[in-house]
Amino acid sequence: MDGSQPYNPRTVEEVFRDFKSRRAGIIKALTTDVEEFYQQCDPDYTKHDYTKQLISFEYYILFLLLLENITEKENLCLYGFPNEQWEVNLPAEEVPPELPEPALGINFARDGMPEKDWLALVAVHGDAWLLSVAFYFGARFGFDKADRKRLFNMINDLPTIFEVVSGAAKKQVKEKSTVSNHSSSKSKSNSKAKGSEPPAKFPKVSTPKDDDDEGLDDEDEEEHGDTLCGSCGENYASDEFWICCDICEKWFHGSCVKITPARAEHIKQYKCPACTNKRARP
Repeated sequence: MDGSQPYNPRTVEEVFRDFKSRRAGIIKALTTDVEEFYQQCDPDYTKHDYTKQLISFEYYILFLLLLENITEKENLCLYGFPNEQWEVNLPAEEVPPELPEPALGINFARDGMPEKDWLALVAVHGDAWLLSVAFYFGARFGFDKADRKRLFNMINDLPTIFEVVSGAAKKQVKEKSTVSNHSSSKSKSNSKAKGSEPPAKFPKVSTPKDDDDEGLDDEDEEEHGDTLCGSCGENYASDEFWICCDICEKWFHGSCVKITPARAEHIKQYKCPACTNKRARP
């Protein structure tokens, strides 16, 4: 199988690069190489490609050999490889296989569905396969909770294969760009009115709420869900302790900057590590 040589990425960054390369191969099969991919998944390949060649005994023998070869390829899979190439082939012979297998029998579904729907289905299964391969490597090389979370966040920042194939990814980028431009214009128009007032998003320190404040948690989560930690880049969550830098006005998980709620109560002006380093320079 082309491109299937043993490859064992061991770090989060290596696994993510492997994920991106395999993803690129599958996307190539479903977009730029879609005609070739569609043809290779034809379950009736023998009917219209070889029956017209039955002119002589020699062609008949050739037809039987080709038929035997194609008949074996019943459950075809779409593989993406670390070299950004793709291949339609049989599943691995060994049990269990070296890596998780893609969806089997994609060729059987091809003629029973509209081409667009079939490609979307293959894309969804491709997304699932890529995740299973990435986290297989994570389990094999002992990624802990933090590594797995970081790997998932890196993967989740990319659009899925399904979003790329269906065109949803372009639509999302366009919508984000429109919202960003609108927000930028609105911010400029209101800049004079705001002056030097402190940010009114939420308090300087944000701590987990009690069960009695569950309704407030939902409102808080909805209002500030797009706020990102200045250290790890993850979203705001109402059940985590957060603190805001009084210099750059960025928010941080307390755990990311090693500030506890108890310690925060005694801080009059908090400066994040980046701002602290800036002030320390001559």
